[in-house]
Amino acid sequence: MPALVGGFPAPLLACDLALALAVDVSGSVDPQEFRIQMDGLASGLRDSVVSEALVKAEAQISLIQWTGSSRQVVSISWTKIRSFDDIDGFANAVETTERQWRNFSTAIGDALLFTLAEIRLAPDCGRYIIDVSGDGLSNEGIKPRFVLSDLRAAGVTVNALAIEGAEDDLTGYFWENVITGDGSFVVTADGFADYGEKIRLKLRRETGDQISGLPHKPGDRADAPVLATLND
Repeated sequence: MPALVGGFPAPLLACDLALALAVDVSGSVDPQEFRIQMDGLASGLRDSVVSEALVKAEAQISLIQWTGSSRQVVSISWTKIRSFDDIDGFANAVETTERQWRNFSTAIGDALLFTLAEIRLAPDCGRYIIDVSGDGLSNEGIKPRFVLSDLRAAGVTVNALAIEGAEDDLTGYFWENVITGDGSFVVTADGFADYGEKIRLKLRRETGDQISGLPHKPGDRADAPVLATLND
């Protein structure tokens, strides 16, 4: 029986978690590093803790590639995870995903706005999370900090994975400019060789939190109750 909210049954949710995986494919990422990201994501999704949490949550997952302004694409559209076979199917699709672009700039703000628009198309879920990873500062398009209020108003959490090496203190930049939402966080990878292990740990943290409160769909009023957050 659904819980009562204000004397009325709470709406049933289509899933507990909608997770958009937004991957940097800008010019600073070479072909081998692109494959490291795809293989690392696939392996992280197959991790026993992550896969069990996704199945339990009946999660919706999507994969987005992004680079410069106006260059973002949904590589794998929203996929319902009901079983471990669904996880394997999604992970296989990630592993075989072809790169969309190669030699363009880094527009993190535009990538976040694009992903927010895709989240608005997702089913009603308990949590909405953008998992963004990248190896550079935003150098084109709208500055990412200028879109964070839109994300907060929509009840979307943004967590980041900073791939250090090409920039000075990319982790600090992501903390100050990219992440948002209660309990949002940054994970640091010491170069692309460290990406696979760090994205696995990041996915564990993102998928392992419990859900409580009232349902909230991105695009509802900013003062509507937000369903869930990530805890430190």
